[in-house]
Order: sequence, then C-alpha cells, then structure tokens
Amino acid sequence: MKPGITSSGLQSTGLADIQGRLLLARVVVLIIVGLLVVRLWQLQVRDGVYYRNLSHDNRTRSVVLHPVRGFIYDRNGVLLANSVPIFNLYVELGDVSDREALIGKLVELLSLERSELTGIMDTHAGGTPVRLKKGVSLKEAAIIESHRLDLPGVVIRPEFQRNNPEGGYAAHVLGYVGVASEEQLTREAVQGLPAGSVIGQYGVERIYEKTLRGHAGRKLIEVDALGHEKRMISVDKPQVGNDVYLTIDFRLQKLAEDLLGEEAGAIVALDPQTGDVLAMASRPSFDPNALSRGLRADVWNDILQDKRHPLTNRAIQGQYPPGSTFKIITAAAALDTNEIEPADTLHCEGRFRLGRRTFRDWKKYGHGEVNLRKAIAQSCDVYFYRLGYRMGVDTIAFYAGQFGLGERTGIDLPAERTGLIPSSEWKKRTRGEPWYPGETTSVAIGQGYVTVTPLQMAKVIGMIGNNGTPFQPHVLRGVWGRKGEWIDEWSPTQTTPLTLPAHQLETIQAALAAVVTEGTARESRSSVVTLAGKTGTAQVVSLRPESEEETPKRFRDHAWFVAYAPFERPRIAVAVLVEHMGHGGSAAAPLAKELIETNVWVWGGAKEP
Repeated sequence: MKPGITSSGLQSTGLADIQGRLLLARVVVLIIVGLLVVRLWQLQVRDGVYYRNLSHDNRTRSVVLHPVRGFIYDRNGVLLANSVPIFNLYVELGDVSDREALIGKLVELLSLERSELTGIMDTHAGGTPVRLKKGVSLKEAAIIESHRLDLPGVVIRPEFQRNNPEGGYAAHVLGYVGVASEEQLTREAVQGLPAGSVIGQYGVERIYEKTLRGHAGRKLIEVDALGHEKRMISVDKPQVGNDVYLTIDFRLQKLAEDLLGEEAGAIVALDPQTGDVLAMASRPSFDPNALSRGLRADVWNDILQDKRHPLTNRAIQGQYPPGSTFKIITAAAALDTNEIEPADTLHCEGRFRLGRRTFRDWKKYGHGEVNLRKAIAQSCDVYFYRLGYRMGVDTIAFYAGQFGLGERTGIDLPAERTGLIPSSEWKKRTRGEPWYPGETTSVAIGQGYVTVTPLQMAKVIGMIGNNGTPFQPHVLRGVWGRKGEWIDEWSPTQTTPLTLPAHQLETIQAALAAVVTEGTARESRSSVVTLAGKTGTAQVVSLRPESEEETPKRFRDHAWFVAYAPFERPRIAVAVLVEHMGHGGSAAAPLAKELIETNVWVWGGAKEP
C-alpha cells in the first residue's frame, strides 16, 4: 500500500466522523431549543395567568386594620373608656424557615421567655399574623428595627388598646375587652370578624359590642423576601366605632364604691321616674385595664379561683335573702287582701309559737302592741310572722311577683340573675315535698328560700316611692354617631304597675318614712332631705352564738337598707347590701344616706358643705 493513498483515506474518514458529530450536535441543540420553546409557551401562554398571580401573591400581603372602638362616657360626659395607641409585636410564621433560631434571637434581644414564645408559635398555624408581645416600648421597637434582617417575618404594628382612665371604678358596669377566641368567632354576633379582633367580653363592652366595635379595614402592601413591608399599594381605612353615653353619674359611682371600701357588697342607685341607673357598685372589684391588656393563664386562673369572686357583679348577680326589707311586700299583700287594716294591732311578746316551733323576734322581749306603721318602723318580726301565716306562701309569692321579684329586671347588662320567690308549687316541683306552714313565717320576713338581687330591691323601693309605677332599669343613655349626632336615645320604659290602691301605698310610704324618723334607721335621718326606707338584717346561718363578736365574720348577717328621696317626689332610689356586716340600720343605712345627700347636691337642691 502506498503511503500517500493511506494518509488521504485516513483524512477522509476523520472528516466524515466530525461531520457526523456536528450533525448530532445540531439535532441535540434543536431538540433543546424546541423544549425550551415549549416550556416558555407553557409558562407564558398556557400557565401565564397562574404564574403571574403566584408572583403577585409572593410579593404582596393583605393586612387587617383593626378599628378604634368607640368611647364610653357617663351621663355628664366624663370619659370612662377610650382607646390609646400602642405598638404590638407580630410574626408571620409563613416567612419563618427556622423558628428555633428566630426564638433564640428574640429572647436575646428582648429578654422574652423562650417557653412562652414557643407555646405561642406552636399553637398557631401559618396564614395569620401571631402577636408575640403587646405594648412594645420605643426602645424595644428600635432594637427590632435595627435587627430586622435577623428577624424574618417579625413586624411591629401600631394598634389601639382599650383604656379605662378611672381605673377600677365602674368596672362591673363597663366590663373589659379581649381577643376573640376561635369559638367566639363562630357566634352570630361576631361572625365574619377577622382573626385577632378585639371584642367586648363583659359588661357594657359586651352588650353594646356592635355599637362600639366599628368596622375593620385592610391595606395591601408589598413585602420583601423576609416579609417586611416595602411599600403600601392600597388601603381601605377602618371605620371608628360609635360612642356610648351611660346613665351612670360618675360622682355617685365613685362615692358608692368608696363607701363600700374593702367590704364585699353592692350599692345600686336608680332614678325611679325613668329607670336610669345612677350608680352600680360591686365589691370586691377588678382592674379592667389589666384584663383588657391580656393576662397570663396562671394569673387569670387565680382571679377565677378567688374566693371573694371579684368578677361577680353583686348588684345583679348576687342573690341574697332580703331580710326585713321584704316586709314591704308582706305588708302590701296583707293590706290588699284585707288581712290587716293600718290601725289594727297585734301583740308582740318577742316570740311566735307554731306547733312545736318557736319563732323569735329580733327584740328579745318584744314590741308590745303593734300596728302596721310601728311594725314597719320597728321591724317587728312577730307581726309579720302572723301576717304571713294567715296569708300563706302563695299569696306572698303573688305579690312579690307584682314587684318584679323572682324574675330579671331586663337591665342591659349580661348575666343578670332572677333570685327566687318560693311557692308551694315550686317546692313540689323542685324538691318533691309539700310546703309547711312554718316555712311561710320565714318567707314573710325575707328569710328561708327567698333570695333577691340588690337591683331588684332598688326597683322595689323605687316603685313604692313612685306611687306604684315602675320603669325598667337601664344603663344606656344614648349612642353618639361619628357624624356628630344622636343615633339612638333611650326612652323610659314603663313596666307593669302595682295594683295597690293609692291609699294603701300612702300607708306604706308613711311607715317607711317613720323608719328613718323614729325607727331602725333613725340614726341616718338627714337634715338635707327627707328619706323613706327600710332596714334589713339577712341571716346567713340559722345557729350562731348569742354575741355577734363571737361569730366568725363569714357567718355574720348581711346588712340591708333600701330607701328613696326626696319623700315628696323621689329622684333617687337606693339599695345597699353589705355582706357579713350585721345590722342594716348601723352598717348599710349610713351609706345610703351619704349617697342620697350627695345626689341632692348634684341636682342642685342644696349647698355642699
């Protein structure tokens, strides 16, 4: 073989191989280009809308703007509840890839509890912002902002916090607010509210939630890769809630609470001609600011387990034996059924025998000859034992019902209790036992099964003072709208009047005036205004030592006093109940006297000393 021919053949073979590889490369490139074109078509044409929306969602976020709650004022425009701006710390869990690292950084920067942060994050899923801390200080806010690159998803938001400028005063009337639970958000009254919404949990804040709440807004923002806001795209501003004006007069409210001091009890003051609640005090109380700001679970449990029950509004939820204040009802029943005439007398020797039982009077040796006026003024038990025994429990129950006892007054506050007015039918139905005559004697003086609330007794004494005409108690005076006008004003609502004739009411009124001038409340006679009222001492236990000093306080009697003034045309009706303080004349009547005299000064009827 010739060398030249061999070299030329090899060159031809190599060239053909290179050309084949180039052709294969072209085919591969064409296939890749084709695949890229197909993929680009899928991304931009077929799935273009989907990916454009996905891209948009990844860089924008909708943020809820919670509204400012309306303010609450007393009848004279004294501010009782408002909203103040604060900074709150939130985290968007969807932006957090390493929770442990984030928690560690927050603990380092803000000295927060690791366990608390872990618990908060573990109990929330992604999708909604989670509040990590309420009320961030300016120093803490500056620290967060300076380390924002180390805190993915962490944001500080300006919001509003409920505030009661007068602290704990009127706490049971005003109530408090809190973040709505998942269960609460399913209720019809708040259904549709965004997660994290603050709603009324108690008192006026709860009853008038829709009025005070306003409407939430939203803003659309652009965020960076760490979830931090870059710019605002659009905003739908929240609508501020409406303001609520109450019938409460804060001057009387503060005085009523101060008069109770540290003693457990309640004071209610009404305008008997309208049903306006002028004051409603309940002790012990609580700090609505602390509850509205949020409490740790252990602190909240301590409040719930407090044996003094500070969350109970004793004015409408406390159910107590009325003691001798109930003699007003027994007297009305006896007069209307002709069981007694005002001038008729009964002899009281300090005890009433019924079968083998002896029912004793509070006055050991009795009151002697007693007519209706003296029986009420001196609070003669034996007189009313006899009347009750004659009439029977069902007659007493019927007239108690006329005074609205045994049922709710309908006041615009939550969880009002009914009290209890027993009857023979009630005992048979609930206990499967017949009614015994001896039980009637106890009922006739407000003991036994009878229980009432202080509000009910304020309404009772107000009915007597207002000549048998009752009005539904209420705390709302009106709603002031954002446009600067009244959008709702309360009109007095008259309820079913007493059927007692005028002369019988006048007899009872005169006897109640005698209670203060010559009877069990004579030490509370006023030089400023003429009072009419009735003392009461409600027995807590049936057996106790003769000496009150020897009796542990928790077993001592409750002190009652109900009154109205001025006698000629009442402007105020008051019920005072002080737990375990003994006699109504010494422990409760002086409190009512001071409150009533202050009301006279408030209305301009006398000069304050």
